[in-house]
Amino acid sequence: MFFNSKIIMKRFFVLFIVLGMFFSIASAQLNEAQLKRQINALALKMKSMQCDFVQTKYIKMLNYNMVSRGKMFYQQGNKLRWEYTSPYTYAFVLNGQKVLISRGKRSDVININQSKMFKEIARIMMNSVVGKCLTDTKDFKSSITDASTEYIATLYPQQKQMRQMFQKIVLRFNKHSSMVSTVELVEKKGDKTVIVLKNVKTNVPIYAKVFSIN
Repeated sequence: MFFNSKIIMKRFFVLFIVLGMFFSIASAQLNEAQLKRQINALALKMKSMQCDFVQTKYIKMLNYNMVSRGKMFYQQGNKLRWEYTSPYTYAFVLNGQKVLISRGKRSDVININQSKMFKEIARIMMNSVVGKCLTDTKDFKSSITDASTEYIATLYPQQKQMRQMFQKIVLRFNKHSSMVSTVELVEKKGDKTVIVLKNVKTNVPIYAKVFSIN
């Protein structure tokens, strides 16, 4: 297998955080508990989702930014695809109990039940899909604040492996569009990844081949 487990964990972490926060929030003034309940309710209604994204990696030590672009797809029934299309091609596909990881012409298929790491990824990911990542304190402690033009949710990882990778996750919900607009993942050493979501579509048909694992 050609993948690095730490890198894979980070990238899947990005995936299920983005997915788990991909729910609209009403513009009415709500307190933190009400906002969390609303996110949970909206999560349960989402049958499918797809979007484009721009991901910028800020590397503090090198004073360097790396920009990549791609697409994300989700469909109920444990089906996910997170794909980088520029400046390189890299895809992660979850379909049921199998995960496909491919880069260029190389690919690996992993059975989730045979990998402790991927079983944990799947568990947290599905908690995110049903909106539990804001209310399940086993994985995250969270807070939501009301700014002038947006809601800001901050999540602090509680699991040891995640704390070693990330200090916190900041999510920004645009009040005008009522959708999450930006995800910021802050690492312990000061590096951070910022993901901007574009061309969002929810509850629309997605071709089965998008989630195909050969």
